[in-house]
Amino acid sequence: MVKLRLRRMGRKKRPFYRIVAADSRAPRDGRFIELIGTYEPLEKPFKVELKEERVFYWLQNGAQPTDTVKSLFKRKGLWLKWDLMKNGADEAKIQEEVAKWEALQAQRAERLAAKEAEDAKAKKEAKEKGAEGEAEVPETETQPEKEKTQAKTTEAEESKPAEEKTQTEATEPVEETSEVAETETAENAEKEPKEEEKQS
Repeated sequence: MVKLRLRRMGRKKRPFYRIVAADSRAPRDGRFIELIGTYEPLEKPFKVELKEERVFYWLQNGAQPTDTVKSLFKRKGLWLKWDLMKNGADEAKIQEEVAKWEALQAQRAERLAAKEAEDAKAKKEAKEKGAEGEAEVPETETQPEKEKTQAKTTEAEESKPAEEKTQTEATEPVEETSEVAETETAENAEKEPKEEEKQS
């Protein structure tokens, strides 16, 4: 079975592809029957060149395109032509449908270009507003910071006497508990030798 598929070319991380008619059992980058086009995905917008007569020849002889190649054919309008040819449309009808398709693609390209221009304009305005906002922000931020530091110092002065009282109260119970712990350890030490004497 013949497949229309991509054959990878190019160096590492810089691929471009040849669109080939190849036996489905052949390796991806190996033997092929005929070169029918090229595809360069790294170009902006990507670039596809096809030999239309040879594409239709292989499709008429039963070649199956891979999903990627089929999508490339759709992008170029070849798949629309192929569907119309398969359904038996005459040449005038095919030309009419292709003209409609091309007009739709032109409108789509205009919409995309307009949207990109709007996005770029909005991004530029946001960047300018951000730069203006950054210049204004430090002036407004310094005043609240001064107020915050003044409030913190007054709070710290008020809380110091209260903290001293709580610290003295907290240290007294600790001393009592340490005395209790010392008496308990002494009692435990006395009990242990008595238990050893009983066992022997």
